[in-house]
Amino acid sequence: MKTILNVIWLVLSGFWLFLGYLVAGVLLCITIIGIPFGIAAFRIGVYALWPFGYTAVERRDAGAASFIGNVLWLVLAGWWLAIGHIVTGLLLCVTLIGIPLGVANFKLIPVSLLPMGREIVRTDQPFTSRW
Repeated sequence: MKTILNVIWLVLSGFWLFLGYLVAGVLLCITIIGIPFGIAAFRIGVYALWPFGYTAVERRDAGAASFIGNVLWLVLAGWWLAIGHIVTGLLLCVTLIGIPLGVANFKLIPVSLLPMGREIVRTDQPFTSRW
């Protein structure tokens, strides 16, 4: 079932979200200061490409740098991304087939708001480190 939902997601919105995060990541990596934000954009992009079967968990070793990075991310890009995911999720929930896709979009909101100090793991192994 996860594969079917991922393929439908990929066609309807995942590919476009991935391209947006990819472009943002490349632009952010132009400067040295933006590299951590670019890497975060790449991680979110891969998660947005194939979200079913994965989840985001908080890293226990995230410190003050992650907090400062999240504040900067939230002010500069996070709230725009969250609004985009909310609108897209609501539009997808209009149809019966789109409800799981809308829920997946809502699942991306916390990661798009505060990506630093989180990692993406498989749902069958939520406590193991993948990155």
